[in-house]
Amino acid sequence: MHQGIGLDAFNALPMRRAVHAVFECCYSVSMATDLARGRPYASHDELFRAADRLLFELGEESIDLILQAYPDIGRRPGSEKSAKEQCAVWSSEPEVMAELNQASKHYLEHFGFGFVMYVGGLSAQEVLTALHQRLHHDTETERKVVRNELARINRTRLERMLGPEGGYDNWY
Repeated sequence: MHQGIGLDAFNALPMRRAVHAVFECCYSVSMATDLARGRPYASHDELFRAADRLLFELGEESIDLILQAYPDIGRRPGSEKSAKEQCAVWSSEPEVMAELNQASKHYLEHFGFGFVMYVGGLSAQEVLTALHQRLHHDTETERKVVRNELARINRTRLERMLGPEGGYDNWY
C-alpha cells in the first residue's frame, strides 16, 4: 500500500499510479478514477470530502462489489500490518472469536452482504456487541450504516496513504 506519499506527490502521480494508490484505499475503480481525475487537491480535507461525496453517489451494486473485497472479521487476527482493519480484530478468548465468526456469518445470511466496520482501537468484544446491535437493523438502515463505515475506513486509509502534511522525506 502507498503510505506517506504526501499530497503534492499524490497530485503529481501519473494517472495510472494515482488510480492504483486510491484503489488500495477504497476498492472501487470508478471512485479511484474519479478521485484521481479530480486532482490537484489543495488539502487533505478537500480530498476526503471528494471521496465521501463519490462514495455516497455510488449505487448499491457498486457498494456490494466494494464489500466483497473486505476480509471477514478476525481473518488475520492480531496482524500488525492490518492492525487498524477489521480483519485483525482479535481476542485471547477463543469463545469470543468463535462468536464473532458465527455472528459474521449470520449477518451475511441476514443482509446478503458482508459485515464491515471501522474498528480503530475497538476490542473484539466491542465489535461483537456492535455486530449484534446492527443485526436488528432493517436492510435500508444497515446499508446507510455500511456507507458511513466505509467512509470512515476510506478516510483512515487515505490519511495513511498521504501521511502527514508534506509527506515523508524518504518517499519516492
